[in-house]
Amino acid sequence: MRDRMLAGELYIADDPQLARDSERAMALTHRLNMADPNDHALRHELLTDLLGAFGENSEIRPPFRCDYGYQTFVGARTFANFGLISLDVARVTIGDDVQIGPSVQLLTALHPVAAGPRRDKWEAAKPITIGHNVWLGGGVIVLPGVTIGDNSVVGAGAVVTKDLPPDVVAVGNPARVIRAVEP
Repeated sequence: MRDRMLAGELYIADDPQLARDSERAMALTHRLNMADPNDHALRHELLTDLLGAFGENSEIRPPFRCDYGYQTFVGARTFANFGLISLDVARVTIGDDVQIGPSVQLLTALHPVAAGPRRDKWEAAKPITIGHNVWLGGGVIVLPGVTIGDNSVVGAGAVVTKDLPPDVVAVGNPARVIRAVEP
């Protein structure tokens, strides 16, 4: 089932291999979230072990939650404030120099609307890509399949349901572009 999940196909969520992967991520995030906040070396080591990539001089402040970890890729010099959730059933790519406010949710998982497949625990996912030098305000929710272009700003509390081009400011639910980013 892991291969189906990684390929973006429908898969059964309670597959034993995926359960082991999820348990590993929960153990590592628990250690991360309980670590001494001044022990930057341990936090960096845990994030490097947990994530698909964790860029130089990046920081994710606990608490942090993810489904698997190995599907989340963080660029260099990126900062995520308290409470980041990365439901990384599909790949989550976060570029360099990204600023992420508190309580941001990056949600790749999709569930069938039909009752039968949902009851039978079928799921799918679509990747999320956050470009370089993006700022996501506090409480932003990014939905499956969304790409946010370089240098864009998403206002606090926005729900990003569709791709955003580079160099824009977007706000609201659903997020809509209100202007260009100043040079």
